[in-house]
Amino acid sequence: MSPRPDPSSPRSLARRLASRGRARVARADRLTLVAGVVAAASGVLVFAVAATVFAYHSTNHDEGVYLMQAAMLRSGQLELHAGALADAFHPWFFVEDGGRLYPKYSPVPAAMYAVSMALFGEPRVTLAAVAAGNAALVYLLGATVFDRRVGLAAAVLFAASPMAVASSAVFLPYAPTTFFNLCFAVAYLRSVRDESIAAAGVAGTAIGVAFFARPFTAVLFAAPFICHALVRVGVAVRDAGVLPLPLPGAVRRHGLTALLGTLFVGVTLAYNLRMTGSPLTFPYEAFAPMDGPGFGERRLLGHSADYTPELAARSNGYALWFLLTRWVAGGPIGSALALAGGALAARRWLSGRRAVGGVRGAGGSDAVDSAAPGDPRFERTAGLLVGGVAVSVAVGNLFFWGTHNALATLSDPTDGFVSQFGPFYHFDLLVPLSVFGGVAVAAAWRALPAVRRRLADALSPRSARAVVAVAVALALVTAGVAGAAAVSTPIERNAPLADKYETAYEPIEATEFDEDLVFIPTPYGEWQNHPFQSLRNDPGLDGEVVYALDRDPAEDFAVIDAYPDRDLYRYAYQGEWTPDPTRHVAPKLEPLDVREGARIEATTTVGVPDRVETAHVRVETVRGADGESTGTGGSTTGDDFARYVVDDPAGSLSVDWSIGPDGVRLAGAPNATVPFDPAGDEAIVTVTLVDPTGSTFTYRQEATIRAAGAGGDGDAEIGDGAGVEVVWPPERSVCRLVTECGTEGTYLPDDPDAHAEWVAFETDAEASADR
Repeated sequence: MSPRPDPSSPRSLARRLASRGRARVARADRLTLVAGVVAAASGVLVFAVAATVFAYHSTNHDEGVYLMQAAMLRSGQLELHAGALADAFHPWFFVEDGGRLYPKYSPVPAAMYAVSMALFGEPRVTLAAVAAGNAALVYLLGATVFDRRVGLAAAVLFAASPMAVASSAVFLPYAPTTFFNLCFAVAYLRSVRDESIAAAGVAGTAIGVAFFARPFTAVLFAAPFICHALVRVGVAVRDAGVLPLPLPGAVRRHGLTALLGTLFVGVTLAYNLRMTGSPLTFPYEAFAPMDGPGFGERRLLGHSADYTPELAARSNGYALWFLLTRWVAGGPIGSALALAGGALAARRWLSGRRAVGGVRGAGGSDAVDSAAPGDPRFERTAGLLVGGVAVSVAVGNLFFWGTHNALATLSDPTDGFVSQFGPFYHFDLLVPLSVFGGVAVAAAWRALPAVRRRLADALSPRSARAVVAVAVALALVTAGVAGAAAVSTPIERNAPLADKYETAYEPIEATEFDEDLVFIPTPYGEWQNHPFQSLRNDPGLDGEVVYALDRDPAEDFAVIDAYPDRDLYRYAYQGEWTPDPTRHVAPKLEPLDVREGARIEATTTVGVPDRVETAHVRVETVRGADGESTGTGGSTTGDDFARYVVDDPAGSLSVDWSIGPDGVRLAGAPNATVPFDPAGDEAIVTVTLVDPTGSTFTYRQEATIRAAGAGGDGDAEIGDGAGVEVVWPPERSVCRLVTECGTEGTYLPDDPDAHAEWVAFETDAEASADR
């Protein structure tokens, strides 16, 4: 006799869950099953787009903020602790406060990404789950307000909307916040319809979490429901008297919703207190005090605008027009369906009928769809609340200048963030547009039998069926083509970005890091993950690879001193980094070391073409003896350089120079030694070739140097016997017609096609005990 299986074993538990799942599927109706397929397909599509088109994230660098925040939450951290090195590790959109760094955004979306990072090692799973959840909730909302056919059509329209696909496929907060808003809407309406106290609790929790995630967005979405709840509570109190016992059902349900929502408002204020020191100061305000809702001067970092009501109306007018014509399912077709569905619902409500269910049958039942609420009054109220979301979101966003910034050039739909994700601050508008579009689709589907009967009266039954079939097929094809075109446009616009970043990250991805430190460039200012979102540090700033910003020499040395046992690299590229996804750069990852000695002897050898008449050799320092930078890459005084001229250089030219406690010495120059700042400086050696026409070609190298011993308290002095340190090799560039050309001239020693055949740029250095 075989032993009975243990009911608590994982295998038994899995069998029970599978059995329950099959039972639920068996009980589910066909429309619900199809809606489940639509939701699952939406999740799969979003995951595929996220993993391919946005494999290295998008041009909206807020993604890196949320992913860094998610990693911090997984480590039990709300902030980074970088101390004196905070500027070297400062992520994009993080607030710096006395050596600690914290994000300007709420932790709710990041926490959602952290869950899938912990469970699957892939945060994109959350993107897929949110997309599927939103489609499923739109189905439930449409089914709750109208019926399941409307819900199914609404889910399809929502999932097929280009803004839903593009915005859901990136690590931004708009789709996750809508998920909680939809949970609130469905639960609130069911608490009203079914007089359910449990649903009221779910509604309060959901809108509370949404408020914690994005307070302004949650308030705009919930505004119609809040007004409805206040009216119902007022009517109940009026009918039952002041302080009635027991409390009327409406008071208990809406009171619970308000209580739980308010609890999360308290959580939000407590989080503010923890992060900013004031419950009423949000982190985004601490980062940019003039970046919130309101009119007048608005400012975010270096960008500002006088945000007037007129500008608000103009910006939001363009945003709504772009949304209705480009970013809903089928573009103008989807918008026309929503308008037609809204008009149809309003006309039927005014006559006391349901929007898609016909006249109520005897006994209060609905013969068309028994799953529908059946009460035209509830449908009218619920439908008006859903429609009210469109009004509150459209009007409320007038008070926030973010839409103005997302548009870039106001009248150009192919410029700015709106060209890639749509007007995402209006993301919640997809909900009423999809639901009322579903009303039109369901009404048209129900009208087909009547149309076929009328055609049969005029034609033969077979001809009537053929005409209806052709018409439906044409409508489906037209809608499918329009929908595919609408979705493909932003996907195609974003697709080249993955290729750009794949090229840029190639040397980093090809390197196996093991306790390394990599200095990264700052094309958009001193921010990490802006633009290099994938180059994120571990929350403890102690991962297998640590990324630090390549900045001032003294600051770079401070980072090196903090990580004395790590191998060093410098990540650089040739070209100009721009947001244009079609403009690539040529990257390199260069190993570095710190050479130390009483003196560093260096030799630079460069290639020279035949037509060069003279070569001008020059050495200078950026900060000089007084330690003050000019900010131009040149020395601080007219005498802080050394130079000489070589006539008729042939084939190649070698330049000897050295760094010692007395300064940077250029061999062969009469004024040979240039002083430098002992705390940290740059020694710049240039060789400028001049041809008979006056055209020039310059080899430029910039070496990071300091007096040895200056890393502790920074009190080392030149000449005290401490010696010098230099980061080797120097940053090298080759420039035509100018002596300084930034990253456009970055020298790529391992790429023979990056420069002319005669270009050669070798440099070597050795520590010497002699001064």
